[in-house]
Amino acid sequence: MKELASDSLRARLLASLDHASRTWLNRAFTSAVRAFLVMTLVVLPSVILPGIGTDTKQIVALVAVFAGALVFFEYNAIYPSLVEFRDGAPYNRIRYLMLFAIVLLLSLIVADREEATTVSRLFRALGEVVGRALDFPYSPVRLATLMLAEDSTALQVLDVRTAAGTAYMVSLLSLAIFVIVLKLAGWPSTKSAFNVWVNLPTFEPTAGGDVVDRLERDSRVNLAVGFLLPFVVPALIVGLTSGLPAGTLTSPQTLIWTMAAWAYLPASLLMRGVAMARIADMIRTKRDRKLAEEAALAPPRPDEDEDDDL
Repeated sequence: MKELASDSLRARLLASLDHASRTWLNRAFTSAVRAFLVMTLVVLPSVILPGIGTDTKQIVALVAVFAGALVFFEYNAIYPSLVEFRDGAPYNRIRYLMLFAIVLLLSLIVADREEATTVSRLFRALGEVVGRALDFPYSPVRLATLMLAEDSTALQVLDVRTAAGTAYMVSLLSLAIFVIVLKLAGWPSTKSAFNVWVNLPTFEPTAGGDVVDRLERDSRVNLAVGFLLPFVVPALIVGLTSGLPAGTLTSPQTLIWTMAAWAYLPASLLMRGVAMARIADMIRTKRDRKLAEEAALAPPRPDEDEDDDL
């Protein structure tokens, strides 16, 4: 009997170790894939743009390594620290694809200035059409062009307008796709487990007050800031300075990453606001369902029985 018990215990230990090792390898592999995708995004402009110097490539490679290491350790860790919704697909996937599309399109458009190809000419022509369509009074694209100094040439203004229009259109389309996907998929599902602490590591649920109210308040703040940011940032730059030097803003790398950040950050905040509102609805639904079940299982009170007899 002792031998059978020891063999059974040994088998259970081996099974648990095998499951733990498989889980760790799977998590490490997926973390490495995500890190590689982030590194690809960082080096993408340097690969597409012609005439990039060796020093610039080395700096970009170093930044890519740091970004990839941060993503790998964040996703490979059991306890989260910075990255939100790491187990709440497709939030981060849509955000990554949005930023990747913006950087890719802007890199092709900027590369057309020096080495024109059929593909780069096509995207530059489409970008000019989009930029011209979005360049109306008080629009974010018009405000982005006003960030340039007064001595900017018409070609420099055209480059900024094309880049801003393309980036802003991609962010709007990505936001629409995000809302549609959440609606169709029913994210987050009320039938499966959703760990708020893992997916919102910077949100403290025990800080005070009702969790649902705080989530809804943070959601409204993110939506408001995300909507106003494309208008406020250019206005602040114009109000505080006499305009950015055109040569600095329209340089290839600066133009790509500046316009990418200008369009990506507001859309990301809007997505975060929508996601937090959905989580608040999920918590409220589960709370109401649990209260209803407890009320149905609770025995009737004595005063209710007396009222029924009467």
